[in-house]
Amino acid sequence: MKIASLLPSATEIVYALGLERYLVGVTFECDYPPQARADTTIVVGGLDMLHLPPAEIDAAVRAKLATDDNLYELQIDRLRVAQPDLILTQDLCRVCAVPSGQVEQAMSTIGCSANVVTLDPNTLDDVLDSIVDVAIAAGVEASGRSLVADLRVRLAALTERIGDRPRPRVFVLEWVEPAFLAGHWVPDVVIAAGGEPVLCTPGARSYPTTWDEINAAQPDVVIVAPCGFGTAESAAQAATIVDRVAGDVPVWAVDANAYIVRPSPRLVDGAEIIAAILHPDLFAAPSKAQALRVR
Repeated sequence: MKIASLLPSATEIVYALGLERYLVGVTFECDYPPQARADTTIVVGGLDMLHLPPAEIDAAVRAKLATDDNLYELQIDRLRVAQPDLILTQDLCRVCAVPSGQVEQAMSTIGCSANVVTLDPNTLDDVLDSIVDVAIAAGVEASGRSLVADLRVRLAALTERIGDRPRPRVFVLEWVEPAFLAGHWVPDVVIAAGGEPVLCTPGARSYPTTWDEINAAQPDVVIVAPCGFGTAESAAQAATIVDRVAGDVPVWAVDANAYIVRPSPRLVDGAEIIAAILHPDLFAAPSKAQALRVR
């Protein structure tokens, strides 16, 4: 079995299932575990824009999408050499990874007959189901179901410990300029953490909003988790918008890549981290590598 992972969350799933020895291709963004990118052929390249201010990144992405230009480049020659049996891809977001249509076109070009599994989760349950989908496709269904069972036990433990305590109202910011609220599975993660997500619906897409709308929703906590960034970068961006949050509402920055925006097993870690933010008397404080309070 030779596996090519065309999105970072799929690479995390492959490692969580203990299948890393079968990886023959990853993307330039597959940074967890660190050895994934170091030890495996990069079969997907793209523009690294994370050094730019958020507003400039947004403008550049919108310009490319408007002209139907690709944000990611599938390295067809490398894929031809790798000849994977299983390719993991997505259609959920053109900003996040190579869409499956490009993959199928490339396969036709190089004469590759790999099994293509498209992972498009919208909810936290969908994310957990996608882990099983990968396991089935790789021939390790029992391992996948065992991993998901363990993750569900951890989620159930949060629910039991939080009980019927009041749920703080939580707004999660996925992008700071312009302001985007976090959708898809993120509301489910907030609910699992004992919070009440505001301005969003579980499973619905992320969308732009305004600070008037955010403040009108009266969140008790604002969590800044900009897509593509870790804790330190998220905290730096949170500092630029903290004065837009009305009153003395606490503002936290969380490692978005690790725990919020990627549909991987570490979303359960994210629920545990947010639970510690919302219910500090019940859970140990998150580490500074995981989350930082900005205000």
